[in-house]
Amino acid sequence: MSSFSKEEVKRVADLARIALTEEEIAQFAGELGVISESVAKISAVVSDDIPATSHPIPLTNVWREDEIGAGIDREEVLAGAPDSQDGKFKVPSILGEE
Repeated sequence: MSSFSKEEVKRVADLARIALTEEEIAQFAGELGVISESVAKISAVVSDDIPATSHPIPLTNVWREDEIGAGIDREEVLAGAPDSQDGKFKVPSILGEE
């Protein structure tokens, strides 16, 4: 039997301003009941000697040293641009800005 009544589901739906049909209310009451029973089963086996976990497998970060590598030659990059000025890409102005 569902631990959620149709009236409770309708009340919550009204608070959330969600329009539900009578069939949807009955369906959600049953589904919420199943969810509630599942949570109760899990809560029954939880004890103080079982540590809480956020991930079943431990997570570790893999770090590497930042190293400066060979860069791309500025002149070579700007050679492929349609237009450049003062060592930078030159693009059309937008919104009438200078």
